[in-house]
Amino acid sequence: MALSPQWLDELRSRVTLSAIVSRNVRLQKAGREFRACCPFHNEKTPSFYVNDEKGFYHCFGCGAHGDAISWLTDQGGLLFMDAVKDLAVDAGMEVPAPDRHAAQAADQRATLHEVLAATQDWLVGNLQGDTGTAARRYLAQRGISDSTVQLFDFGFAPDARNAMRSALSQHGDELLIQAGLLIEVDSKEPYDRFRGRLMLPIHDLRGRVIGFAGRVLEGSSAAQARHAPKYLNSPETPLFDKGRTLYNLHRAAPAARKTGRVCVVEGYMDVIALAEAGIAEVVAPMGTALTPDQLALLWRLAPVPILCFDGDAAGQRAAMRALHAALPLLKPGHSLSFVTMPDGQDPDDILRAQGPAALKALLETGEGMIDFMWRLEHSAQQLHTPEQKAGLKQRLLDLLETIADRDIRALYRRDLLDRYGDFAFPRRKQGHNQQPAGNRPWRPRGRFQPAYKDIAAPSPRAFANTHAAIRHRLTAAIILGLCRHPTALLAQAERLVAFQPDCAEQARLLDAMLAMSEDGTLQANDLASIDIASILQVRGIALPDRDTIGGMRFAFLTDHATEHDATQELSDAISLMVEKPAIEAALNDATARFAHDPEGSWAEQQRLLNRKLEFERRLVQLAATRGSSVDPADASMTESRTTEHG
Repeated sequence: MALSPQWLDELRSRVTLSAIVSRNVRLQKAGREFRACCPFHNEKTPSFYVNDEKGFYHCFGCGAHGDAISWLTDQGGLLFMDAVKDLAVDAGMEVPAPDRHAAQAADQRATLHEVLAATQDWLVGNLQGDTGTAARRYLAQRGISDSTVQLFDFGFAPDARNAMRSALSQHGDELLIQAGLLIEVDSKEPYDRFRGRLMLPIHDLRGRVIGFAGRVLEGSSAAQARHAPKYLNSPETPLFDKGRTLYNLHRAAPAARKTGRVCVVEGYMDVIALAEAGIAEVVAPMGTALTPDQLALLWRLAPVPILCFDGDAAGQRAAMRALHAALPLLKPGHSLSFVTMPDGQDPDDILRAQGPAALKALLETGEGMIDFMWRLEHSAQQLHTPEQKAGLKQRLLDLLETIADRDIRALYRRDLLDRYGDFAFPRRKQGHNQQPAGNRPWRPRGRFQPAYKDIAAPSPRAFANTHAAIRHRLTAAIILGLCRHPTALLAQAERLVAFQPDCAEQARLLDAMLAMSEDGTLQANDLASIDIASILQVRGIALPDRDTIGGMRFAFLTDHATEHDATQELSDAISLMVEKPAIEAALNDATARFAHDPEGSWAEQQRLLNRKLEFERRLVQLAATRGSSVDPADASMTESRTTEHG
């Protein structure tokens, strides 16, 4: 429906903004304006002003600004057209109908609203009458107060096949079927959908009844029927779309805008239990996983909705589905917080056993999306073998690919692969066959936080031809080579995430270069003109001194004829540096299994030790044969020491 600017201006001019705002906010006269404490943020001194002459409101504290339409959308939570229609009623204006079919659909919806409103009145009357004795007893057993029963409009559907059909017969069977109140099978006599159930109305954002949820009561025919669901919802109708609806949203929206948060629970009774505990900003989906439309509604209320799921397997599956639904929709500033109930408990159980304070404290312990994703995937399967660990990485990468926002995807990728690297390639603990801490080169924990402090560096002569010195020079050569060959940096970025240099400065350099590969600084169609060294220099990061790394040619050659050879040598060097932690991780796993499988783990240990020795030999050969400062005699001596001490 296209509304002209002239029509919207006329609508705004016919309504009094202060009268609309005063329905939710207590205004005080201040000269020619009205003022109040801002409803969009917490404050003690009024800074929110309403000007009827100019037709806008403005808060000098948080900057909230708008007109009558935006007030109903931003503060009331209505959709744009719903806000326009509400204002049109106040202004005595007709909203233009786009065509005949749309006008007919609008008439049909209006009629169905009338039917459902009449149904709700009838259900409430049943609960208060003689037929509602069992339902009232159930509510009392659940500890639901009379005020809450009235607030949530509880009703009761008698345990009879045609009680509702008879009571609402003036509307006709066709409308009752369209409203989802009657069931018709193969043109047989229609019968009531809801029988012997405690009834809860489902509302839209404007507070109009659009459907019902019914909980079965013990002793009713529905409870005795096989496969009868505990909760039964209205079917899809012209008014009710369960994928676009959240239970209690019309009540939760104003509360959420005041507190800045909104909580999502699994069931209707959880919503009501939290409301009894004084937590009003609570909604629930319609018995299904959260949909993209429902997530969009939640993000309109709060930037980080809290998802509070039961501690059982079904609750965790619901949380996982919500995570998968949210990843493609993430935008800067929008996320989710996951709160997991203790195993086998729901929010109502926590309230009954420990009281409101315990539940409110639990809601403050939510996990962020990235923490929840890592925990979920890390615990999804056993992770004993290299293949299982590689499967974890693949699952994480598959999830990352679903994130549409490039910046968020890059940040998630960096964080999760760092966690994976720490898990899959753990740093060796000091043992009897390792160098003492005083002789060990300084090594960062993560990439920037030192694990060992105040350690005296070995003398240059003692350090010159050790494996650590060779790795240090080779790492410096790799960094220079990546600067010379940006194509290789893009191609090798994923492998380099698992590469942890021993030197803090080298780790900082590599981090900065990986960040350039992730944030769009390196564009595949413009790599020839990229000067990585200059970009790093501008950022205050200096490259290694080329005079100290030897003569490995991939660090220097940029001639077109040798580009392929240089990048191939660079790739070989990276493979060597990444291979070592993988070998050590597998060797640690084999050692840990020795007590349970001595024969099998011993054989694997020998195989891995041989691979480790071969790795050390290749490392020395790479540095020696490509012009490094390692003398061949020194290389032989180093190799001999490696063989002796394995």
